[in-house]
Amino acid sequence: MDVFPDFGAVGGASELKSIVGALLTFVLIIAVLMMIISGVTWALASAYGNVQTATRARMGVWVACVAAALGGAGLAWVNFLLDVGSTL
Repeated sequence: MDVFPDFGAVGGASELKSIVGALLTFVLIIAVLMMIISGVTWALASAYGNVQTATRARMGVWVACVAAALGGAGLAWVNFLLDVGSTL
């Protein structure tokens, strides 16, 4: 019996890749801007002796780093799932 599912009937993989790529671009742009703003704020707050603001700005830098890493990991995960899905 030669009955197999038609995986070509399910479309949208290329659209999903372009949407995920566009979302990653926005995430990375916002993360870089957040790093710059938080870094400048951290430097200024440290220079003027404002410990509380420096601490919050340092946390902002770390959050931006984690957001960029999660955005990249999310893109890698979606690409992996799309590649695995096309070989089933």
